Amino acid sequence: MRYTHYKHVFAFCLLLFTLHLAAQQPVLKIAKLKYNGGGDWYSNKTSLPNLITFCNQNLKLNLASEEEVVEVGSAELFSYPFVHMTGHGNVVFSDAEAKNLRKYLISGGFLHIDDNYGLDKFIRLEMKKVFPELNFVEIPFNHPVYHQRFEFSKGLPKVHEHDGKSPQGFGIFYQGRLVCFYSYECDLGNGWEDQSVYNDPEDKRQLALRMGANLISFAFTTY
Repeated sequence: MRYTHYKHVFAFCLLLFTLHLAAQQPVLKIAKLKYNGGGDWYSNKTSLPNLITFCNQNLKLNLASEEEVVEVGSAELFSYPFVHMTGHGNVVFSDAEAKNLRKYLISGGFLHIDDNYGLDKFIRLEMKKVFPELNFVEIPFNHPVYHQRFEFSKGLPKVHEHDGKSPQGFGIFYQGRLVCFYSYECDLGNGWEDQSVYNDPEDKRQLALRMGANLISFAFTTY
């Protein structure tokens, strides 16, 4: 009788432990977009892991600690509510890839494009393949994307200087929904990198991480 009792207690404890482990497993993953054309889609290797850690700590999320890599034309694209794209150079979307990315975005996905300096002239042309009927528009400072967990009443923070231009946040809106956020003249992803990569001041890194957290929060909760 006593043995049966202990066996039931052990089974119950094992069940609780299993449930505890399940609760600790990451339930969401984000991804970096792999594209063709020769541009360095793989740049800023430490940026997304650092952003993920920041979001898990400050937004109480349970994101997988490493980002996935997903190709523009892959069906796996639809597995990720937030996809990040960066690079310095050329980008080419095939017609099939543009169609897949469009379907992903109008189905509820969110794309963050971060110009790592040199991406602008390419990505504007390629996103026209995705949304021929739409243009990038500058996002006003009162838009909710700047007012999530962290307040950015003056828009994007400036991480690195290149051409003496102010940072700008552009967006593509599909039926009133912001489906793509494009950070320009900002180098936001550079600010997420390990401090040793660029030796940026910590306060500048924190601003970049906070804005990144706002993008994650917006993508996950707004719609």
